[in-house]
Amino acid sequence: MSEHTIPLAMAKKGETLKVVSLRGGWGIHKKLTDMGLTSGVNIRVINSQMPGPVVIELRGSRVALGRGIAQRIMVTSEKDVR
Repeated sequence: MSEHTIPLAMAKKGETLKVVSLRGGWGIHKKLTDMGLTSGVNIRVINSQMPGPVVIELRGSRVALGRGIAQRIMVTSEKDVR
């Protein structure tokens, strides 16, 4: 992974990011991929304030993710992928 890869839970409001990988077991992978959250997809952070969920825009929809799940989604800034 790139040195610029961070967990989604650490992202800031307004950032546009690219999903790099999903950490965890089969169940988490299945849940997230069923939602459309897959490696390579672009997302935008709508809200990341603590306490509370991380809200992202994903494929035209808003999705709220608990902080535990957001820690398992590794992302990078789009400019770092190029």
